[in-house]
Amino acid sequence: MSGSTTLPYGSWPSPLNAADMTLATVGLHEVRSLGDRLYWLESRPSEGGRSVLMCRDREGEVHELTPAPFNVRTRVHEYGGGAYLPVADGAYFVNFADQRLYHVQDGNVQPITAEGGPRFADLVWDAARTRLLAVTEAHNAEPEPKNCLQAIDVETGRLSVLHDGHDFYASPRISPDGTRMAFVHWDHPNMPWDGCQLEVCDITGAGALAGATIVAGGADESVLQPEWVGDALIFISDRNGYWNLYRLDESGLFCVLEDGVDYGSPPWAFAMRHYAQLDDRYLIAARKGPEPQVVLVDSVAGFATPLDLGANVCGVSDLVNHAGKLCCLAHFHDELPALVSFEPATGQVARLRESGPPPVAESYVSTPEHVTFPTRDRAHAFAYVYWPSNPDVVAPADELPPLLVMTHGGPTGAAGASLNLRAQYYTSRGWAVADVNYRGSSGYGRAYRDALNGNWGILDVHDCEDLVRHLGDTGRVDAERVAIRGGSAGGYTTLAALTSTHSFRAGASHYGIGDLNALARDTHKFESRYLDGLLGSADALEARSPIHHIDRLSCPVIFFQGSEDKVVPPNQSHAMVDALRQKGIAVAYLEFAGEGHGFRMADNIVRAVESEYGFFCRVFGIHTETAPELEIDNL
Repeated sequence: MSGSTTLPYGSWPSPLNAADMTLATVGLHEVRSLGDRLYWLESRPSEGGRSVLMCRDREGEVHELTPAPFNVRTRVHEYGGGAYLPVADGAYFVNFADQRLYHVQDGNVQPITAEGGPRFADLVWDAARTRLLAVTEAHNAEPEPKNCLQAIDVETGRLSVLHDGHDFYASPRISPDGTRMAFVHWDHPNMPWDGCQLEVCDITGAGALAGATIVAGGADESVLQPEWVGDALIFISDRNGYWNLYRLDESGLFCVLEDGVDYGSPPWAFAMRHYAQLDDRYLIAARKGPEPQVVLVDSVAGFATPLDLGANVCGVSDLVNHAGKLCCLAHFHDELPALVSFEPATGQVARLRESGPPPVAESYVSTPEHVTFPTRDRAHAFAYVYWPSNPDVVAPADELPPLLVMTHGGPTGAAGASLNLRAQYYTSRGWAVADVNYRGSSGYGRAYRDALNGNWGILDVHDCEDLVRHLGDTGRVDAERVAIRGGSAGGYTTLAALTSTHSFRAGASHYGIGDLNALARDTHKFESRYLDGLLGSADALEARSPIHHIDRLSCPVIFFQGSEDKVVPPNQSHAMVDALRQKGIAVAYLEFAGEGHGFRMADNIVRAVESEYGFFCRVFGIHTETAPELEIDNL
């Protein structure tokens, strides 16, 4: 720090405000290519989170294809993905409000399917039969929604079942000659990252499926992103302990490149793209882990060559081949994500679309340090740690910064090194932030991911607490001023930590899980058996539910909840808040009307960011002039 003003940690004036970092940021996702046009979705907080289908033509002009109020988003599995498909005469898409399929061409939007039908995701065009294929989810079935693969007649909207009998389906992919289809399926209690199967079927002259063959996968093998490369089938499997690339062709099935890192991530959403086909032999893939790379992979000879997309690129996603170039979303240490193109032959990188201008100057950005720390059971875990960074201020020499521990969702999600504006909001104000990749996180191989099975609410909590101990023992943070926050499954880890340890002095739960019994009873189909593996026994539903251990909770907590959350219904937060009020512990509760599992409306996001920070500062006695008015009971 080189500033001339001395102020206590946490009270530093920062140019990064919640409104700028929210309103200036447009979410970019689901990149697709067709001919000389490039497509993607933009999620706009300024429009209530509306997701808009965008297109860049051959001249570089950008067009908005779906007019308001259409919102391109599917609710299959609640997390969606694969919500649109470009075709020669426009695009097909799923509209969030009614979950119907629509066709758009030149601004004219027409419905394809009837009202009250199933939900659609992972759309694929069957050119040989002029029809759409999709994963569907019907919510008029009992005792739970029914998932299957269906074909959709785009002229009449008529649906016909291609394959059913399994609890879940994903990734229908048709061979280039139109004679075969590959797809993934799995059954309760597995999640797709636990185990699933990759099946290949012949497509008959009548368009039905026949001659099924299971080519990979099983109860303990996860398969991702099957893609046809000529007559060969490429996919990602973790059969060797890591999500590596495999190839199935006339010579048999073999691993393209044995590598001790992951090339995939948990498929919480449909149609995730971890690699792109350049031609019948070469792929460009995203190598995950603490030191991510983009690599050119020879799928026949089995070697990889690193590619340079820029020094500050710390990961890529949504990879597609667009006219012989790689187009993808690039993630940076110090900038917001951008849609970029990369020319493999020349190494030239071009920015095509940005999430928004940098909401803060680079001099205020804290670059994360990847930390490996020891755990109490003589293993190790990982975190990205951000240190206070503000060129205008220095802290008193005898003071250590307060620490915010962040727990990601999933719990199979992962913290990364890309620009995290919430972390920067804190570090530019004088906090240290630790984004923990506790055991169970992805990106470190299957064994690390599976370590949480049977231990959720135990190992993840221990790892967070052990990181606090590690940073405190090394004299880098004030161990008496540590807060913890998380959303969804990360909210559960946060609440579990607050009811089972004394390392944290305050917490923030964003749509977090307080009652595991209620979660098992009320949550949606996709996750309805997730707890079987995470907890290991029915007894743990009550034993590890934070709501049953309020007597152990002795520090303030703030809760954020969406009124329309179907994954973690509001009643869970209500129960925790009521219990804290009755016990006399400081508690605040903010519920946002119309929001689901995760907040999309700009005003709500801004209020959540500011309220969380203001709550922690109130609890720790840190003076800040930017905190909003906040009603806190028992404080």
